[in-house]
Amino acid sequence: MAKLSEAHKRYIVQALACWDTPSQVADALKEEFGLDVPRMQVAQYDPTKVAGQKLARKWSDLFEATRKRFREEVAEIPIADQAFRLRALGKIYERHISRGNVVAAAGVLEQAAKEVGGAFTNRREHTGAGGGPIEQKTVVVDGKEVAAAVAELNRDY
Repeated sequence: MAKLSEAHKRYIVQALACWDTPSQVADALKEEFGLDVPRMQVAQYDPTKVAGQKLARKWSDLFEATRKRFREEVAEIPIADQAFRLRALGKIYERHISRGNVVAAAGVLEQAAKEVGGAFTNRREHTGAGGGPIEQKTVVVDGKEVAAAVAELNRDY
């Protein structure tokens, strides 16, 4: 296990709070500080994981505060905004069209349609007509009607 200073511990806790993986944090520590810290040691600073369940209150509080601030500031990250992403997709689409790459352009159009249609969100609304509940319908069919319909289908082939 590597000996960590307060600054290193703070760095680890804040990086984990921003959803960096222990491997990413260990690599960053090596690059930033020249410190070789095993992933398992890094994981002990994440109170949401089993390895970090006994983390000191000071670091747990820092983790929670950092994560809360990170979530609130996501709106300030340009790529998190749908308009930004659509604008970037528009530029990519234009580049593909100008080069005659219609297959890639079609892929970008599909991506933009998914973006606008909410395909990349966790929220899905399933409702019936006018936003009301979905109607459950039961259809009772006579066996003779089914046989006649099957016979009709078979005659067409």
